[in-house]
Amino acid sequence: MSNPLVGIVMGSDSDWPLVQKAADTLKSFEVPYEVRVISAHRTPDLAFEYARDAESRGLKVIIAAAGGAAHLGGVLAAHTVLPVVGIPVAGGALNGLDALYATLQMPSGIPVATVTLGSAGPTNAALLAVQILGTADSELREKFRQYKQGLRQKVLDGDKKVNG
Repeated sequence: MSNPLVGIVMGSDSDWPLVQKAADTLKSFEVPYEVRVISAHRTPDLAFEYARDAESRGLKVIIAAAGGAAHLGGVLAAHTVLPVVGIPVAGGALNGLDALYATLQMPSGIPVATVTLGSAGPTNAALLAVQILGTADSELREKFRQYKQGLRQKVLDGDKKVNG
């Protein structure tokens, strides 16, 4: 997409089937984004360059998805002033618990906002990015407000359906 505002970075292309939900959510809000595969451990120089140059390229938020040791979010956050939202990816011997802890347990001064494991994680990461962008974009903030109203209506409709 031209002039991306959000960078979606994943540690492996095998994460894409899950992480694509973040891209789909951003697309539904008409937020331009880019997608990259960058490993904190196998391509640390690329991770550093990506984070260092993100702001000057116009990005406003970075979403970082990683499993296993899941250091990607923290590595990116260490090299940028932009907000980083981490998606811990389930898998491996600990079924994502290691990724969750690695994403959550950042030292003071290196914040990584962390969303849930599982299918809701990428959607929530994108929604958090939309909210962050919406602090400076009233049109986007209104789209998010309408989205929230849609969630409310869905629950009310479900209640009517169940209670006839």
